[in-house]
Amino acid sequence: MLTTLKMASMLSLTPCNPQVARRIDSEKCVGLKTRKLAVIRASSEQETSVESKGLSIEECEANAVAGNFPDPPLLTKPAGPKGTPVVKPLVLTRRPRRNRKSSTLRSTFQETTISAANFVLPLFIHEGEEDFPIGAMPGCFRLGWRHGLLDEVYKAKDVGVKSFVLFPKIPDALKSPTGDEAFNDNGLVPRAIRLLKDKYPDIVIYTDVALDPYSSDGHDGIVREDGVIMNDETVHQLCKQAVSQARAGADIVSPSDMMDGRIGAIRAALDVEGFQDVSIMSYTAKYASSFYGPFREALDSNPRFGDKKTYQMDPANYREALIEMEADDAEGADILLVKPGLPYLDIIRLLRDNSSLPIAAYQVSGEYSMIKAGGVLKMVDEEKVMMESLLCLRRAGADIILTYFARQAATVLAGMK
Repeated sequence: MLTTLKMASMLSLTPCNPQVARRIDSEKCVGLKTRKLAVIRASSEQETSVESKGLSIEECEANAVAGNFPDPPLLTKPAGPKGTPVVKPLVLTRRPRRNRKSSTLRSTFQETTISAANFVLPLFIHEGEEDFPIGAMPGCFRLGWRHGLLDEVYKAKDVGVKSFVLFPKIPDALKSPTGDEAFNDNGLVPRAIRLLKDKYPDIVIYTDVALDPYSSDGHDGIVREDGVIMNDETVHQLCKQAVSQARAGADIVSPSDMMDGRIGAIRAALDVEGFQDVSIMSYTAKYASSFYGPFREALDSNPRFGDKKTYQMDPANYREALIEMEADDAEGADILLVKPGLPYLDIIRLLRDNSSLPIAAYQVSGEYSMIKAGGVLKMVDEEKVMMESLLCLRRAGADIILTYFARQAATVLAGMK
């Protein structure tokens, strides 16, 4: 007699759930009250015909001992194309391709993984009610803080992204040379934090600590009349800004200004005000990069004169990152960040190898926009390049990735379109 067999899995079920089991023998499901094993048969699996002789286990074992069993199917080695040379196999102790020969093995030996938990989604907010697209950053918007912001966070949470960093577009009328709006407890960022924490108490909110969105000069610090960025006076303002953000409910404050000594000063200011549990993510190695252009368009925060090379790091420098890392570590930083991301994978690895603190990488606006542009022009596969770029940041040593792709990438990881 020929019996049709299908590969079966054993699943422990308490109810008979048609969403879990596509086809379960009806007699297994009737009156199911206790924990039983059910055979699940997937309709898409191939059928095989095996001749059954109705032998008992004892008879089968006796036949096996006597060597009376059918020959298994022959294993044939696929042939190469016509003209393939016949060669003597190389004598190799190691053949690394052996561990790459199937998707199952490749998954087994994969060294780096990525998930939505690794992502922090940067969000641009403004005082208006409407959301405005950012021309240089397709898919990104200046979000109205009362409506669009909540909607975007909801959508990101739905695919597993639960960490966000806020960047404000401040009205010009509120900007000043000393950036006092940065520590207004009723300012845009504190209001947005309170709203988000009320609506979504389980999310993690990062904030940006720097004066450039609030400065009429567009710099990260107070500008002296001769054009010099004043360090200690700026740090004083940053401490008040960080405390204001913590008071609103921020979980992690993120000084991006690159002033000397600001991590220790902010840590002390937070502690004095009772915010010992608020973390500091320091922009440890923030380079004076040309990859920031689209971001500055989004916030209208370009310097009104000069550049930021006297406080941000020189892209040519490598060892200098260790100096910044050691200072931030000693002053009490909880997370060390490298910005930009992909062009500075060596710096991410340098910090990873020399610090036990979590390492963050910022995949900045220029990186995002280039991938988007390449995808639109069909020069690259946007989704594949996006995922590869994020995986590379993880491989280099980043525990956290700030990326505008966060929601899109999390959707891919969730198997959704």
